[in-house]
Amino acid sequence: MRRNSVPKVALIWGAIFSLATASAIAQAKPATREDEAPLRVVLAGLVHGHASGFFDQFQHRADLRIVGIAEPNRQLAAQFAKRYGLEPSLFYSDLEEMLKATHPQAVLAYTNTYDHRRVVEICARYGVPVMMEKPLAVSLEDAHAIEKAAREGKIQVLVNYETTWYRSNQAAYDLAHENAIGEIRKVVVHDGHEGPKEIGVGPEFLAWLTDPKLNGAGALFDFGCYGADLMTWLMDGRRPDSVTAVTQQIKPDIYPRVDDEATILLTYPKAQAIVQASWNWPFSRKDMEVYGQKGYAITVGRDELRVRLPKKEEKLTEAKPLAAPYEDSVSYLRAVVLGGLKPVGPSALETNVIVTEILDAARQSAATGKTVRLAGAH
Repeated sequence: MRRNSVPKVALIWGAIFSLATASAIAQAKPATREDEAPLRVVLAGLVHGHASGFFDQFQHRADLRIVGIAEPNRQLAAQFAKRYGLEPSLFYSDLEEMLKATHPQAVLAYTNTYDHRRVVEICARYGVPVMMEKPLAVSLEDAHAIEKAAREGKIQVLVNYETTWYRSNQAAYDLAHENAIGEIRKVVVHDGHEGPKEIGVGPEFLAWLTDPKLNGAGALFDFGCYGADLMTWLMDGRRPDSVTAVTQQIKPDIYPRVDDEATILLTYPKAQAIVQASWNWPFSRKDMEVYGQKGYAITVGRDELRVRLPKKEEKLTEAKPLAAPYEDSVSYLRAVVLGGLKPVGPSALETNVIVTEILDAARQSAATGKTVRLAGAH
C-alpha cells in the first residue's frame, strides 16, 4: 500500500534498493527439511521457446528435479533429449499419463497459450500447481475457466514473466509505493524485438506465435502482456477504466495472420498507461518509464534505472539484487509450493485474469476502432 508521507532522503534512495516488500517477505515460512529437498517438477509441452531458457538456466539446480516431460512431438522431444542429455524415460506423449506415473509437486507449462486452459484443468483434477509462461490465456473466457479450475482443484496457478525478476522493475515499483516520486500519473512500457522470424525462433514456436487461435493475436498478446502485467502490479491490482488499442501489419508478407505492431492505452481515474508491443523494434527491449507527481523512474535493462527526484538531477543507479525467494521463477515456485507463500503481484492468477481482460479488450478495440470500457470499472 502507498504511504502518505514522503520519507527522508536516505529512505527515498533506499527504496531504489529495496529487495522486496515487507508484506510479501512476511508471508514466507521459515525453511524446513522438506523445503530444502529438490522440488519435483514435470514439463507440459516444449513448443514454447522459453523451454530452452528453462533448461539453460535451471536444469542443474540442486533444489529442482525434473521427473517428467510431456511432449507429443517426438522429433522435438528427441531434440531436447540430445541437446540437454535427458533420459528417454523422462518423456511421455500425454500429460495425464505423466501425472499418474510421476506424482510431481508442480507442473511447468511450455505449451502454446491456447492450451493453458487444458493444462490447468487436467492438473487441477490431480491437485498439482501450475506455473506457465506468459500470458495466462488467449481469452477472458479461458482465464475465468482457469480461475474456476484452480479454485475447485485448490491449486496455485502462477504466470511467469521474465520481467518479474528484473531488479530494476522492483526498484521502480518501490519508488512509487514509498511515495518517493509521488502518485503515479503515467507509465510507458516498451517490449518486443525485431520479430520472431527475424530473430530465428524455432519452427514449432513460430508456428503457434503466428496463429491467432493459439496465441490470441500477434505482438499484441506476445508482448502487450508484459505492460499490462506491470501496470496492474503498479496499480495494486486495480482494473483500468478503459482500453484503447491500435494494431498494424507492417510486415504482412511475414505475418499475414496476426498483428506485428500494437499500442494499448489504459486509463485510470488519475493515471494513464501506454503499452508499446512490437515485432518491429530495431533491437530487443524490455523497459518501463514510471512518472509520478514529483519525479520519475525509468528502467534500463534488468539491473539499472534512471531516477529523478524533487530538486535533484537525474541519477543512473544500479538496483540491488532481489531477496530470496523473489530472485527467479524456480525459487518463487518453491516458496509457493513448499513454503506456503501466497502469490501476489506480477505472477499471481488474480493479476493475470486482469491482464487477460485488458488484452481481450485491446483485441476488440483494435478490431472495431473503438475504446472499450471495462464492465464495473469506475
